[in-house]
Formats: sequence, C-alpha cells, structure tokens
Amino acid sequence: MSETAYLSSVRASYDAVAVDCARLLGTALDGRPLDRALLAAFAESVRAGAPRGAAGPAVADLGCGPGRITAYLNRLGVRAFGVDLSPAMVAVARRSHPGLRFEVGAMGALDAADGALGGAVAWNSTLHTPPEELPSLFGEFARVLAPGGHLLLAFGAGEGLVRLDHAYGHAVDLTVHRMQPDRVAELLSEAGLAESARLVRQPEAGEDCPQGFLLARKASPAARTPSGGSGPGPRP
Repeated sequence: MSETAYLSSVRASYDAVAVDCARLLGTALDGRPLDRALLAAFAESVRAGAPRGAAGPAVADLGCGPGRITAYLNRLGVRAFGVDLSPAMVAVARRSHPGLRFEVGAMGALDAADGALGGAVAWNSTLHTPPEELPSLFGEFARVLAPGGHLLLAFGAGEGLVRLDHAYGHAVDLTVHRMQPDRVAELLSEAGLAESARLVRQPEAGEDCPQGFLLARKASPAARTPSGGSGPGPRP
C-alpha cells in the first residue's frame, strides 16, 4: 500500500499524542464490561481453534496504539503482538509492555505471510481509513488470516465524518469516518470474512457516538466428502 496523504497525517498525529494517549486510555477497559466480554469471546474462539497442546496461533492487534489491547489479549491466553503506523506509539507500547512484540507497520500492507494468523483485532483503528479504501484493507486482513481465523472490529457506528484538530491535549489533523454496521459487515463479506456476531452499544465516557463491534471469520476449506454423495447424515 503506497503512502498517501491521510496515512502521513495519521502517523504524525499519533506520534504527537502517543504518551498522553497511553496515559488517558490505560484503564479504559476497566469500566466497560461489554468490551471485555467481546475480547474474551474472540480470545476463546482463537484458542478453541488451536491444536490440543499447541502454543496457539499468532494474533495481530492492528493499529495497536500504546498496546493496551495487545496486553489484554495476552492476559486472556492469546499469543498477541501489536502493529502500528506510529513509531512513537510503538515505542510507548514497548516501554509499557516489555515482554510483548510490537512492530511499526501499515495495516494495509502487513509483513505477514498468507494465512499466517489465527486472529486479528482492529480496535478503533480503521476509523481514519476512507470508506473507499476499506475493501482493500479488509482484503489484506483476510489474506493474513488462516482459514477459520477470527477477526474482531471495533468502530464508531453511524454515518458521515468528523474532522479533529485537537485530541489528547495536542494539535492533530485527523478525519474520523463513521460506518453503519450493516455496511461494515457487507464489506467484510465481500473480502471473504463472514459475520459471526455484532453488538452496538451506546456511547460511554469519552465517546461521542455509539460503538459498533463485529466478529467475523474466514471460511475454512469445504470438508471433503466421498464422490457421489454429501457425506453421512446424522445418526438416529
């Protein structure tokens, strides 16, 4: 994915706010039981797909920021690592969570082989992506997920865009795109990621719109059956 003006602006803005973002959001999950429940459901689904006794597949926290979701997933027993466009965010994440892996990178051009990941989370990290670029982005998510791999998206639910020139106590240059869950699910489906569940909750402290959450799964290869039939039916 070639560098574009919006990516340059996103990188510069999050470089500027990295330290204060980590400070202000560090305990945000504590008072949000629904958010924690969705992360737990995602983690359990990823773990359930791992062979018995295996360490479990890798999970990418895409747009990880200061690493709070990456660290939470690891506490849930998932082998998670973080990727973020902002070098300053990655530096903060590494200082805050020295035992975990964090990389500088773009979500639209991930340094991962096809089918390398058992799961991916994009927690309010696609909100700056222009809607016309979401099909390509979701296609990249699908590329790196193994068949049967899981995706969890969190995003601002609604319509239109909001311009931000100030956030976390700093000047920024950001555009936030809100999306209806039906449209997000449609785009995921077109990328080969089938919706498993969704939730929309009302805004809580520090939020200015409803929050949407979608769980999706990459299709597994069709089970082979003997020629001439569709396999045995259920036993009586």
